[in-house]
Amino acid sequence: MNLFDPFPQRSLTLRNRLVVSPMCEYSATDGVPNDWHMVHLGSRAVGGAALVIAEASAVSAQGRISPQDTGLWNQAQLQAWQPITRFIKAHGAIAGMQLAHAGRKASTLRPWDGHGPVPAGQGDWRTVAPSALPFDTGWPAPQALDEVGIQTVIADFRAAAQRALAAGFELIEVHAAHGYLLHQFLSPLSNRRDDRYGGSFENRTRLVREVIVAVREVWPAELPLWLRLSATDWVDEGGWDIGQSVELARQVKSLGVDLIDVSSGGLLPHAKIAPAPGYQVPFAAQIRREAGIATGAVGLITGAEQAAQIVANGDADVVLIARESLRDPYFPRRAAQQLGAKIDPPVQYQRAW
Repeated sequence: MNLFDPFPQRSLTLRNRLVVSPMCEYSATDGVPNDWHMVHLGSRAVGGAALVIAEASAVSAQGRISPQDTGLWNQAQLQAWQPITRFIKAHGAIAGMQLAHAGRKASTLRPWDGHGPVPAGQGDWRTVAPSALPFDTGWPAPQALDEVGIQTVIADFRAAAQRALAAGFELIEVHAAHGYLLHQFLSPLSNRRDDRYGGSFENRTRLVREVIVAVREVWPAELPLWLRLSATDWVDEGGWDIGQSVELARQVKSLGVDLIDVSSGGLLPHAKIAPAPGYQVPFAAQIRREAGIATGAVGLITGAEQAAQIVANGDADVVLIARESLRDPYFPRRAAQQLGAKIDPPVQYQRAW
């Protein structure tokens, strides 16, 4: 495989193996994307990426990470996404949407406003989780979801997927990583339930499987569905780990998931992680090899040769570029030039090539 080979996903074909990873911009009002999102996402499509995935967008107001997150829980948000997806597709990229619920990590200050939860009385809201365990010292305890609340979350993901389709998105990624609600159900460190959603591996993974089924019921069979997982909680024992990630990947493949976007961490505020270039790639490689499902690699991937080697080695099928894409929206074009591949520029830019 080569980095600039096409990559088929159901009825779609990604024009290469470079994907813009979903990255929160914390710039929406009432969940509605705006001109910033148009320029941010649109410029990455012009930059040559095959797939541009919008930031983690909340399936409900309660599921936002910050008050400034985008969402897909109402008609106004749906309509605001439509011109953005049209622009992305007009420039040869696929428009993807990451659907998310932040759980106990919701109601959080955006990074440039501070750190930690939104102060009481300053626009905060009550958070929910599998168990009433706060994310960290000084954080409010979330409300443990009851059965009705869990079914509401599933219905919210399902409805948001319907809106994503109407908004023009052609690929959905369900966010079950980084310590957000679905990850909170997966890990024994945050899920202390004793009902059918807690305890055993089968029970802790139930919500993720039910969300996938609900989304697949309304998401067309000809369009891809991805799942983002944190492959490990980065603890020595007692947490979510790569072995469980492999098994869940096997199960969701049969439910209609086409690719596992493999990240790590996020559940615990003080986990000991030693980031290094490509440090999460071995997780993507193991899930691909042992679960027999396509994977995406992400995390400190910043160079063309590095990205190309990941694909050439068969460690992952696609490479998701996050912060390097913030630094350079034209990273795919620069990578193509370095690797001797050809990406046709927009007609408006041809005189510069």
